[in-house]
Amino acid sequence: MNLENKVVVVTGGASGLGQAAARHLVTQKQAKVAILDLNQDAGERTVAELGEENALFCQADVTSEESIDAAIAKVMEKFGAIHGNINAAGIPLPCKLLDREGKASGLSKYAQVISINLCGVFNVMAKCVEQMAGNTPEQGERGVVVNVSSGAAFEGQIGQLAYSASKAGVNGMNLPAARELGGLGIRVNSIAPGLFATPLIKGLDQKVQDSLIDMVEAPKRMGEPQEFAEACAFLMESAYMNGRVLRFDAATILQAK
Repeated sequence: MNLENKVVVVTGGASGLGQAAARHLVTQKQAKVAILDLNQDAGERTVAELGEENALFCQADVTSEESIDAAIAKVMEKFGAIHGNINAAGIPLPCKLLDREGKASGLSKYAQVISINLCGVFNVMAKCVEQMAGNTPEQGERGVVVNVSSGAAFEGQIGQLAYSASKAGVNGMNLPAARELGGLGIRVNSIAPGLFATPLIKGLDQKVQDSLIDMVEAPKRMGEPQEFAEACAFLMESAYMNGRVLRFDAATILQAK
């Protein structure tokens, strides 16, 4: 898909990797972006940076159908179409089967992570592809979805029970979604990033950062958010990439803890 003047909905687009993707799409690919996020201040700052003619912020909760319906309506009102969707919203809450006393953990924390990281992706993706299906095809394509997974989907660490399950579920949606939507000219892929230098990670103690980098194979460093954004653009632009997960982690294999 040629991204110039295309409209891309980016959840979690007000910070971190989602923001990097939104920024790259506008500044390097001349696309338009709709940023869906809970953080209004950060979202409005991002729109101010990218320009109101290129970006729209919608305060939205990915777990709420009503909230996403309202956001999609705003996107359609401003831009008139949706061609792409990057789902980067998510939370990494720790979760184990047993608590420190050896008692079974309650369901609430697990359910919260699954609700945001997996059900939220389904919710936004479904609303976006409904609009994509009405697009006039360009070289057979009407739209493309990139869902953000994680290396934890493959080698989850102790304490990542809910997070790993949610990200494995994101990957599991690729093929059935791609098969369902292929006849409409809509592709679906996911990207599984490793250790990236987001503000959250860079805010950790340097010793913690160094211990994380020790797990990275080569190059021996954190990934840059710009590199993640470029990978998302590749998945959107490459018409033959469909139904797959791209591991983007410098050959990192997460250890148990």
